[in-house]
Amino acid sequence: MIEVIATSVDDAITIEKCGVKRIELSTALSEFGITPRYGLIKKVLEKVKISVFVLIRPHPITFVYNNDDMQVMKDDIQIVKKLGADGVILGVLNKDNKIDEEKLKELLDCADGLDVVFHRAIDSTPDPVESVRTLLKYPQIKRIVTAGGKGEVMDNLETIKKMVEAAENKVAIMLGGGLNQYNYRLAVEKTGAQEVHFGRGVRENFHHTGKIDPLRCQAITLKRF
Repeated sequence: MIEVIATSVDDAITIEKCGVKRIELSTALSEFGITPRYGLIKKVLEKVKISVFVLIRPHPITFVYNNDDMQVMKDDIQIVKKLGADGVILGVLNKDNKIDEEKLKELLDCADGLDVVFHRAIDSTPDPVESVRTLLKYPQIKRIVTAGGKGEVMDNLETIKKMVEAAENKVAIMLGGGLNQYNYRLAVEKTGAQEVHFGRGVRENFHHTGKIDPLRCQAITLKRF
């Protein structure tokens, strides 16, 4: 399964036309994404028929959230539910940069009825492989997006392979970070992951400010793995 980030209505329409079946909707790619506006979520859901998952991230400062941050995230999840998206992408860590299970449970309870993806906060944990095992406790989490730690996917292939093994086919490991039409098939081959997430790799000039490049986007859908 291939997923592409959309940051605008035009992005979402182009992604769907290219044959991609799932969108991550977010904004501020230069900050690794924050929650999109209500109006953007609403309009994208009106314009496309493919699956849309919405990023729940209140700010780019940290993955350690205080009570106010948590309330913002819960409110945003309720908005996403009301608008009819398929799921949410979220993550929360404690002060030791381990998964904050207490706060994660709060968010999962709020997201009841939605599929949940745990985002690249996992790459900031001391042991991403052990973090996968922690997330297996929560069947509502269907996928984990990861580059295997610091850096990009191609820097961490061995770690990601171990993460795939730790997942035991109970949760999908989705490769994300530095992938493009030229390298993602090798990453899949080396890790055993079956889902791939694209951001800058399908944009003009491979830059976060570029529009979705239809040729690059079509290339990843034609080279299915």
